[in-house]
Amino acid sequence: MPDILGYARVSTIDQDVAGQSLRLTNAGAIRVFTDVRSGRATDRPGLEALFGYARTGDTLAVVRLDRLGRSLTELLATVAMLKDRGIALLSLEEKIDTTSAAGELVFHVFGAIAHFERRLIAERTKDGIAAARARGKRPGRQPLDSDRIAAALKLVSAGLSPTAAARQLGLGRSTVYREVSRAGIQRPP
Repeated sequence: MPDILGYARVSTIDQDVAGQSLRLTNAGAIRVFTDVRSGRATDRPGLEALFGYARTGDTLAVVRLDRLGRSLTELLATVAMLKDRGIALLSLEEKIDTTSAAGELVFHVFGAIAHFERRLIAERTKDGIAAARARGKRPGRQPLDSDRIAAALKLVSAGLSPTAAARQLGLGRSTVYREVSRAGIQRPP
């Protein structure tokens, strides 16, 4: 008898997979594999364990497609691998079930739309940067004010803590610590 196997992923340890696991169990998953990894991470032990456990005829269930992969290319490669192994994909949010022809078509349409949206965002970002440059703006992080850095280094050399120097001059604390380290200034214990 084919089984439904759930896969839940969260990006950080501050997040909890319990909500996803509950939804997957309610959808019929007999076992839920989990990962606490960024979507960018290529190593996902939970997903690899699921692939090792799954048999032909089983269904991989996820709450949302973004839990399985972050890019259209990654999702399509995963679905192709699942199809080659005879494993279906079920996405609860998008209501995609690749066991049917309609479900497979919907998956590809959603994937194409997501890819299109990412391309539009990238194009708008490029256009915004070009417009800012045309107005004389320099996008990105602004260069450090060398006078304020020099003043912070003098204050730290005089015995003020980097944190207090940063607060007094309106600089970031980590910036002052980094510059103190670069300058080789020894702070009193």
